[in-house]
Amino acid sequence: MLANVFTKSVVDRWRGMTVAAVGLGAMLWLGMLAYSELDLTVYEDLPDVMRSLINIGEDLDAGGLAYGAIYASYGTLTLASLALSIGSRSIAGEEEDRTIAVLLANPVGRGSVLLQKLGSMLVLVGAGAVVLWLAGLAVPVMLGVDVGDKHVGALVVHMYTAAVFFGALAAAIGGWTGRRALASGTTALIMVGSFLADGIFPVVGWDGALRFVPWHWFQGGDPVSNGVQWGGLGLLVGAAAALAVAAVVAVDRRDLGTGRSSGGVRDRLEALPGVGALLERLAGTTRARRIWSKTLADHQALVVIVASTLVFFGVVMGPMFLAIDDALTQFMDQVPEAILAMVGYADMSTPEGWYQTENFSVTVPIALMIATITMGARALAGEEADRTMGLLLGNPVSRRRIVVEKSLAMALVALGLGLATFLGTYLGSLAAGLGMSPARILATSLLAGLLAFVMGLLALAIGAATGRVATAAVGAAGVALLAYVVDAFFPLAESLEGLAAWSPFHYYLSADPLNAGMPWGHAALLAVLAVLLLIGAVVLFERRDLRLAD
Repeated sequence: MLANVFTKSVVDRWRGMTVAAVGLGAMLWLGMLAYSELDLTVYEDLPDVMRSLINIGEDLDAGGLAYGAIYASYGTLTLASLALSIGSRSIAGEEEDRTIAVLLANPVGRGSVLLQKLGSMLVLVGAGAVVLWLAGLAVPVMLGVDVGDKHVGALVVHMYTAAVFFGALAAAIGGWTGRRALASGTTALIMVGSFLADGIFPVVGWDGALRFVPWHWFQGGDPVSNGVQWGGLGLLVGAAAALAVAAVVAVDRRDLGTGRSSGGVRDRLEALPGVGALLERLAGTTRARRIWSKTLADHQALVVIVASTLVFFGVVMGPMFLAIDDALTQFMDQVPEAILAMVGYADMSTPEGWYQTENFSVTVPIALMIATITMGARALAGEEADRTMGLLLGNPVSRRRIVVEKSLAMALVALGLGLATFLGTYLGSLAAGLGMSPARILATSLLAGLLAFVMGLLALAIGAATGRVATAAVGAAGVALLAYVVDAFFPLAESLEGLAAWSPFHYYLSADPLNAGMPWGHAALLAVLAVLLLIGAVVLFERRDLRLAD
């Protein structure tokens, strides 16, 4: 029996944080290896606007570029994602899992439960940050790269504080609403939005607005080059503390969901006279006969948030392109091929290149994979964790059918989010009069959905093999991040260039679908990979002993 909530929370989540931290350390090694083989003089004449767009700091050496590209960007996004997962589940997750009443039946107060869970977040993220700091010191030594006077410790401190801020934000939203998906989705939207704003606002002349951007509090002073920036760090610490207090106040004052929730849109429709019977006939006579539709209903809040985010960013990027500094256009013909490789060989002086660099290369795949990996991780492992798999299998339904229907729901979500991406981008093009091809926008959006579906199926397969939600989510997210790094950075080094073809990301944007249309061969390869992962998930799930009860 675990002694307290804090200990149990740490034990439940240490594996995921360990995998993430070790994986990021390995990716730093890959990135620094690629940069060490690159002629870095290509960066010297780049204008400030381009450095802002692709997150290049003051130091033009392999160490500074690798720390900035791997740690400051993707490392912070990863740590913050893990922190917001812990924060969103701290109370809202217990409510959704119907375990909050059991937890509060012990001699422990609501505020104490939340504070212990937030304490576990501080410890887990701190442990991950220590691993990243040690890797940041060791990797240059292993590769023989001179990093000069880089302040990797200062960077890691900023990364840690930013992650804690986003975790506290998710806890506050979950504390006030009791909805885990709303807490995680909204926090992810703010996190990715602030990440993009920190790069775009200086380009469009909105420097004054950066004071309201959390990502700028973390990265604005370039801590890896200049050391700890106490102003930004103080803002993050103060905001995180205020959010933690707000979360405790909300939990102490709100009626918690200790029983069956009111359900989603479908459940409310079923309560209407005659509608429930009609839906029952359409879907089947038992709850198990509509596994796919129930799966969709379980994730509807997250899907709506992600879809809204995709439409929003797609729309605003169009008018934003018209405000790009003229220097960006003037310098594009001087940009070296090595720089273009980092953004998928996109010409940012064109509408297609702008959208590919600022939307399709990072924002779109991250947003889609947040949804599909979450669904995939919880599809099977979540049923086991919630002890509902036994009830599901008690119906006349096979394990294979469960996997297929859960995958069908994920495929529909990936398709729907791809269409949301298309809608936002097309509306942005229309609003700004950019004249982008609707067919090519659709092709790129569907490729993004297919890539996200592949990563979601990977999470489902890992969950089928292990029965653990955290392992499935972190494992799939780690593979996705590694695949992105391989595709983005390996082409920079001649000796590693050929390995980029092993990354699923290579079959997403490498054929330039926004300009050239659908690369059917690449789409077919992603589809084959999805089928293989689905078959693997079925085999793994059918052969493993499941956890059906406590």
